[in-house]
Amino acid sequence: MDFQIKNKTAIVCASSQGLGKAAALELASEGVNLVISSRNEEKLLSVKKEIENLTNAKIVSVVADLNKPKDIENLYAKAHSELGPIDILINNAGGPPPSDFESLNDEDWLKAFNLTMMSSIRLSKLVLPEMKERHWGRIINISSVSVKTPVPGLFLSNSLRMGVLGWSKALSDEVAPKGITVNSVCPGSTRTARITDILKSQSEATGKTLEEIEALAAAKIPMLKIGEPEDLAALITFLASENVAGFNTFIFGSALIILTSSNPI
Repeated sequence: MDFQIKNKTAIVCASSQGLGKAAALELASEGVNLVISSRNEEKLLSVKKEIENLTNAKIVSVVADLNKPKDIENLYAKAHSELGPIDILINNAGGPPPSDFESLNDEDWLKAFNLTMMSSIRLSKLVLPEMKERHWGRIINISSVSVKTPVPGLFLSNSLRMGVLGWSKALSDEVAPKGITVNSVCPGSTRTARITDILKSQSEATGKTLEEIEALAAAKIPMLKIGEPEDLAALITFLASENVAGFNTFIFGSALIILTSSNPI
């Protein structure tokens, strides 16, 4: 399928590993020029080199901490100066750490809100004006299936991802007449650094080994295995494509929930 996004420009946040890296590689394979970002410069440069070796895409790397508004502004400014207007924005920021409710203080909640919700809002506000001018744009938020079924011990994530989902839907209704789609991808158990941390937390809480916890998680999935980041990358790329708002297909304001288990992570 021709996604008709060759020579488009995308910002992919948190793209040094996991879902962000997989999405960046898939987009680059379709001819999209990329701005990739991460707090870890060493990992980021390694991913940049890897994608350049595998594709013909132009790649710009920017070290950025999405908790910091100035870093977000610098990320957008460098992206725009190097590659021009942004056509596609992949909002991705990992997720807040696991915790029980009573151990959380106000600072924990505010920090999680800043990372999980405000990073997406700030970047979207920066890219939207030129998307509106060109009457074309794609904003995709990588979230979690926990918006459907809250996960025990993930109070911050369960609460704030629902806020992102509501914001995403409201924004999609506002900008759809301008040719801009806004969607959320909500994966279940997918092999990322975050799921490894969650499985370790469950291991410590239950006294079971990490291998036992992973086997239990996999047993709840019809294919009996935890998903891989690459499994989601094609879906993200489709949502970034021309086809998602074509004559026969019109998807906007959706939360595409990828059910991989009855106890999602």
